[in-house]
Amino acid sequence: MARQKIAVVLVSGGLDSATTLAIAQDRGFSCYALSVDYGQRHRSELDAAKRVTEAARVPLKVLPMDLRAIGGSALTDDIDVPETETTGIPVTYVPARNTIMLSLALAYAEVLGADDIFIGVNAVDYSGYPDCRPEFIRAYQSMARLATRAGVEGGKLTIHAPLIDLTKGEIIRQGIALGVDFARTVSCYQADAEGQACGRCDSCRIRREGFQSAGVPDPTKYRHNP
Repeated sequence: MARQKIAVVLVSGGLDSATTLAIAQDRGFSCYALSVDYGQRHRSELDAAKRVTEAARVPLKVLPMDLRAIGGSALTDDIDVPETETTGIPVTYVPARNTIMLSLALAYAEVLGADDIFIGVNAVDYSGYPDCRPEFIRAYQSMARLATRAGVEGGKLTIHAPLIDLTKGEIIRQGIALGVDFARTVSCYQADAEGQACGRCDSCRIRREGFQSAGVPDPTKYRHNP
């Protein structure tokens, strides 16, 4: 019998990564989930990642990486999270976050003998982050094939970003088709310890509009009326 393909899936606890995990499983991969405890303000997302991976029956590894020591973002520093729609690259952008997380996933993939990494970045309904663009994913994949033992020995590591061209509504519809329970997920930039969303930040706005676009009831628990 052919050996089942192995993939490392970055799981943040949000709806995008939960859908990405479901897609990887649907494509026949044996998945290993990776979350990063980077000192984020919205730490309830780590609890959400645990719920999502337990439901999917996938092992979860949580790695510490203290980005608060660097700061520079409303998610890792004492900077207010905007509660009105922003333009340009917002203060919730965490410097080099996806580069760091992909690097951790790459190291884990090498240890597991995996040739595939899945990440739930999106370049359509997102907040303007530069590390969510297709050109970043292509560049990182090229680098990874040069920088690893597996690449030198002829391996062809692939970075999968299956949501990158989808709207939030399309992501939600695809997740529901694959059995994702979005009530387990947390997207808010300033969710409280119970995972209740503020209903006002960019992430809440994009998530809420996504459910409206998908024509699906929003299961999010809000502290304030959206």
